[in-house]
Amino acid sequence: MIVEIVILAMVAAFLGLRLYSVLGRRAEHDEPPPVNRPVHRPDAPPPLRAPAPRAEAPARPAVPALERPGFPPNAEAGVRAIVAADRRFDVSAFLEGAKSAYAMILEAFWRGDKDELAQLCDKDVYDGFVAAIDARAAAGEVLDNRLIRIEQATIDHADLDGTTARVRVRFVADIATVTRNGEGQVVAGSLDDAIESRDLWTFSRELTSRDPDWLLDETDEG
Repeated sequence: MIVEIVILAMVAAFLGLRLYSVLGRRAEHDEPPPVNRPVHRPDAPPPLRAPAPRAEAPARPAVPALERPGFPPNAEAGVRAIVAADRRFDVSAFLEGAKSAYAMILEAFWRGDKDELAQLCDKDVYDGFVAAIDARAAAGEVLDNRLIRIEQATIDHADLDGTTARVRVRFVADIATVTRNGEGQVVAGSLDDAIESRDLWTFSRELTSRDPDWLLDETDEG
């Protein structure tokens, strides 16, 4: 009897161990898989983020600002019309070119260079310069003038007639004037005393032309 009890106890213990073994393994399998979480390191770079949308730059005005030195308000309408027809037109660049043309035309006229004048002036102005050069040569006189400096160059008026742009520039310059006779003697003026010269020159350009140069088409005293 005692032996049977011992045997039953051993069987119960064996079954208990088997049940625990099975339950323990199932619990392990039923646990959710571990979540891989990033380990924070103080020296790690910050996570990448999509850049915030950039604010669009304001669109540039179709007509550039005209409030610049050398541009009076009374010529604004004409300049704006020219800019609208030719977006490459720039007031500052035009005035720099006008000053260069002013110097080149004066110097070509003083030395009697008709070929250069023909490239810089329209026919009417060219004919006027040629007549003055011929009269000077007939009198046996030679000009020995010097452009000392251009004090001021401002747009005085501008207009657009069809596709022809015309811009009038007021020049204030210091010029030393000397007239010599055929023997080289000074008959008028002095290189030591510069005089102030004020001129109104009008330049024109056909905007449909591939030629970017402006021609002098009118001169007047200013």
